[in-house]
Amino acid sequence: MSPILAILFGLGDKLAAHVLLSAAAIGLGIAVALPLAVWASRSPSVARIALGFASLVQTIPALALLALFFPILLSLRAVFGEGLPTLGFLPALLALALYALLPILRNAVTAREHMAPGVLEAADGVGMTSWQKLRLVEAPLAAPYVMAGVRTASVWTIGAATLSTTIGQASLGDPIFAGLQTQNWALVLAGCIASAALALMADLLLGTIERGFAARRKRLVWGAGTLALLGIAAAAYAQLDLDKRGDTVVIGAKSFSEQYILARLIGQRLRDAGYAVEYRDGLGSAVVHDAIATGAIDISVDYTGTLWSNEMKRDGNPGREAIYQAIVAWERETNGIRVLGRLGFENAYALAIRENRARELGVRSLADLAPVASRLTVGGDPEFFRRPEWFAVRERYGLSFGRQRTFTPTFMYNALRSGEADVIGAYTSDGRIAADRLVVLEDPKGAFPAYDALLLIAPDRAEDRKLAAALEPLVGVIHVEAMRDANLSVDRAKNKLTPAEAARELAERLQLPS
Repeated sequence: MSPILAILFGLGDKLAAHVLLSAAAIGLGIAVALPLAVWASRSPSVARIALGFASLVQTIPALALLALFFPILLSLRAVFGEGLPTLGFLPALLALALYALLPILRNAVTAREHMAPGVLEAADGVGMTSWQKLRLVEAPLAAPYVMAGVRTASVWTIGAATLSTTIGQASLGDPIFAGLQTQNWALVLAGCIASAALALMADLLLGTIERGFAARRKRLVWGAGTLALLGIAAAAYAQLDLDKRGDTVVIGAKSFSEQYILARLIGQRLRDAGYAVEYRDGLGSAVVHDAIATGAIDISVDYTGTLWSNEMKRDGNPGREAIYQAIVAWERETNGIRVLGRLGFENAYALAIRENRARELGVRSLADLAPVASRLTVGGDPEFFRRPEWFAVRERYGLSFGRQRTFTPTFMYNALRSGEADVIGAYTSDGRIAADRLVVLEDPKGAFPAYDALLLIAPDRAEDRKLAAALEPLVGVIHVEAMRDANLSVDRAKNKLTPAEAARELAERLQLPS
C-alpha cells in the first residue's frame, strides 16, 4: 500500500470531526441566513445592513476569523462561567458559520428580489396570509437559488475548516499542518485529498438537491438529503465512540517538530498506563497556555523563557533556577497548573547565521552583529517578531536589520540555506543547526532568558497520581543531544521518521522504564 493510501485510511477520526464541524457550521449558517433573508426581503435597510455585514466578514481571512473567537470567548467566560469552552469546537463553529453566511444570504435575498411580481400579487389576490405566501410560494421558488448558495458555502466551509487545527479543533487540517512542519509531503497530500474529496461529495449531494428543487422531483431531494444525513450520523457515531474510549487525556503541541515528538512520547507512556489519548497539534504559544489553564487540554510542554516573558510579562533575567522556581509558584497560584518538572534540555531562541557568512562578516556574537545588521535580512517564525524577547534583544544590542521576513519553522532554515535570509531566530535544540553548519551567535548581555523544557499538567489533572507516575520518568532525563537527533530525524533525514516513530526511538535511546 502506498504511504498516501495508508495515511488516508488512518484519518477516520479526523474526517469524522471535520464532517461534524462543517455540517454544524453550515446548518447554523442556514439557520441564521434564512430568517434574515426573509426579514431583508421586507426591509431594504435590513437587506443593506445584513449583506454589508456578511460581505465584511468575508474580507477577513478565515485563519484570522478563527483566531479572533478565542479572545472573544475568553472574555465571555467571566460572564457565562468557567464551563464556556474557549478552544476547539465552539469557536470554530461560530467562525465558520459566519464565513458560510454570505453566499446563503445573498442567494436567498437575490432569489426573492427576482421573483415575478405577478406571482406574488396573485398570492395576495387569493387572500394568502404572509406565512402561507412564504411557505407555498416564495420558499418553493427560492429553494433552487438558496441551495446554490448552500453549495458554495459548503465548499468554502469544508476548506476553511482545515484551519481550525490552529485553535485546537481536530480536523483534516491536522495532517496538513503536521506535514508542512515536518516536510512530510505524503501527509500534506493525504489531508488535501481527503478535504477535497469531502468538498466534492458535499457539492454533489447538495447539487442533486438543488436540481430536485428546480425540477420539482422530490425523490432527488429526499434521496440526496438522506445520504447526506447518513454521512453526518456516521461521523457523529464515530465521534461518540471515540469519546467512550476510557479516560481520555488531551495533549497539546505547538507547531514545530520537537513539540510533535514530545507529545507522542507523552502519549505513548499514557497509553501504556491505560489512558486514551488525543492530540491537539499546531497551537500557538499563547493559545496552548490558555488552553491548559482552562482545561481545554490536559498536558503540554512549554519553555521557561516563553512563560517568563509572554505569560508572566517579566523582562529581567535573574538566572535559570530563579526563573524556574518563580514559574512553578506562579503557575500553581495563578492558574492551578502543576509543573511536573524540567525534562532535562533547553530549547532557547537564538540568532543563527551560516558559518561561511559569519566568517565573511566577522561576527560571533550579537554585539558583533549590530554594526552590519542594516545590510542583512533577518527571518523568524510567525511568533518570533512579536515576542518580548525579540524586543529586548533589539533594544540591548541596537539591532536594526535591513529587512524582516516571516517563515514557518521548517521553511525558515531553508530560507537561510538558500540565501533568502542572512540571520534567523533559531532553536538551540534543533538538529539542523549542526547539519547546516550554522553559528549560534553569543548573547553576552543575557537578552534571551533560559528556555528549559517543562512538563505542565492542567488544574483538573494536577492531583492525578497515576498520570503523574506515568510521566515522572521523563523528568530530567532528555538531554539536548538526544532531542536534537530526534528533531533531525523528523525534519531532515534520508529515512524520515514520523513524530511517533521518533518518539519511540527517543524512548529506547533514553532507556525509559515502562
